[in-house]
Amino acid sequence: MKKEVLEFLNIKEGDCVLDATIGTGGHAQLILERIGPTGKLIGIDRDLDSLLFAKSRLLDYQNNLELVHDDFRNLSQILKDLQITQVDAMLFDLGVSSFQLDNPERGFSFRYDAPLDMRLDKNSHISAYDLINYLSEEELSSILKTFGEERWHNRIARYLVQERQKQPISTTSQLAQVVVKAIGYKSHFRNIHPATRTFQAIRIAVNRELEALEQGLDTASAFIKPGGRICIISFHSLEDRIVKQKFKLLFKDRVVNILTPKPIRPSLYEIEDNPRSRSAKLRVAERLI
Repeated sequence: MKKEVLEFLNIKEGDCVLDATIGTGGHAQLILERIGPTGKLIGIDRDLDSLLFAKSRLLDYQNNLELVHDDFRNLSQILKDLQITQVDAMLFDLGVSSFQLDNPERGFSFRYDAPLDMRLDKNSHISAYDLINYLSEEELSSILKTFGEERWHNRIARYLVQERQKQPISTTSQLAQVVVKAIGYKSHFRNIHPATRTFQAIRIAVNRELEALEQGLDTASAFIKPGGRICIISFHSLEDRIVKQKFKLLFKDRVVNILTPKPIRPSLYEIEDNPRSRSAKLRVAERLI
């Protein structure tokens, strides 16, 4: 939703903008074009590979671009280190990018047979392999229920524990096969693969994504100038719920005005062009005081 994001950010030449999840720099390039040579963009990402790709892509803008390899949960310290007290706009584009999903080595997708990893930051100590092979059945069931909203969480967790007693579950294909074995393919298959919710849940747990979102949003509003906007794109109900609740609390405290009573969804044209965008929801708030 590049067009919608640029419109709602409402930025102008000379503005200072934070892209909290710069990824490969798609939104960032449009922002840099809009703010011009007198503006400044701070781009944060946990994934060093994405950050290096963005750096290469945005070479023409290096004089007004600051890239930071970090987690946006540390937003306050990041901006303090850069000696920035306020920005004119913020963008959070949540979830996993196509750049990450389409790299088999990262282990985010069951479409490829790859090592179970799922770490957004390769320097993190805990991977999907660790959770799948060492957590208890009860802990696995809780993760699948809480972060995947998986109906069959108990059954899948039980099968995972049974299978790993025979041999470690070390690849994405193995994990997907255990899930299919646990709940069946034909009987429960609808519009998504049976392992989709399990992979989502494990990825969120590995990267502590919802915790990071909570912490990042708690900090974000303090660094937005009056009239500045926070745009957040989420891709599943758990993220969207957190964003919606945070915005409501800030509205209640008269800190922001909510510009999107209902989230903005991608156009049919964009969904046809990029099917992965179909679940995207954009919410926007504007700082009042």
